[in-house]
Amino acid sequence: MPGNASFDQIASTSLKKYRKTLSDNVFKRMAFFYKMMENGRKELESGGEKIVEPLTISANSTAGGYSGYQTIDVTPQEEISAAEYVWAQYASSIAISGRQERQNAGETQIIKLLEAKAQIAEKSLRREMDIDLFGSTLNAENKLNGLQSLIDTTSTVGGINRSSGDNAFWQANVSASVGSFATLGLNAMRTAYNNASDEGQDTPNFGVTTQSIFEFYEKSLQSQQRFQDNKVADGGFMTLKFKNMDLFWDSNVASGEMYMLNTDWLKLKVHKDADMETTEFVKPANQDAKVAQILWMGNLVILQPRRQAKLTGITA
Repeated sequence: MPGNASFDQIASTSLKKYRKTLSDNVFKRMAFFYKMMENGRKELESGGEKIVEPLTISANSTAGGYSGYQTIDVTPQEEISAAEYVWAQYASSIAISGRQERQNAGETQIIKLLEAKAQIAEKSLRREMDIDLFGSTLNAENKLNGLQSLIDTTSTVGGINRSSGDNAFWQANVSASVGSFATLGLNAMRTAYNNASDEGQDTPNFGVTTQSIFEFYEKSLQSQQRFQDNKVADGGFMTLKFKNMDLFWDSNVASGEMYMLNTDWLKLKVHKDADMETTEFVKPANQDAKVAQILWMGNLVILQPRRQAKLTGITA
């Protein structure tokens, strides 16, 4: 870049180059999203009023054996429905005052200043999204769908009311008021894991809980049973194994809770034009400053709640 390049030219180029790093840092530094990325569960969308996901809601009743000229059932089937989710939006601003701009004149100084500002914005986004991930909000345009409500038996998710008798297929496995981990925890984990599995073929691969419950579980293991996925460990996460599932802990998981998730039946849907998109710097009319935004638009959607499990009320 020429030595006399303006602040706006340097800032625009630097932020665009930083965009990929920003996206990776936000999502790959949160255990759940790291696992989603590792399993290829992020999908870009081009638009739409809502995020629409087709669902298989029942088996095909025409399937069966036949002999010779026996008639074959050709009854029309309606196995496919759809869940609809609103777009959630997040933003974080990067503001540079005129004083800071003038004090950091020169390409190297401007880039250093922008990187420092972008890192603060990145950490702030990561914190807010992680808090919302383990919360209970659903169908809000400014919040991710929270796991507390996604992994449940009564909430309306994707426009489908789980409380309706016809929608039992849309209920997750919930073990409430588990009690003492020392006496009941391992049995509760086994049952929840098996309930969320398809006869052992389609099983949870990601577990997350609080630090204290993670430590209860760690204490219950013999030394030779403490296995850790090397790839996940290389990502900077401390994990333990439970059957085929990696178990993590996160400080934003609610007290007494543990999730057993099958990420094959979850998706992180992201709008292609707002995947940590960085805007140009704009000067407000009434301030000696310039401001740019980092924008994200998408949501977490669930495809098979019955392949997910949640335990609550776990105590020492």
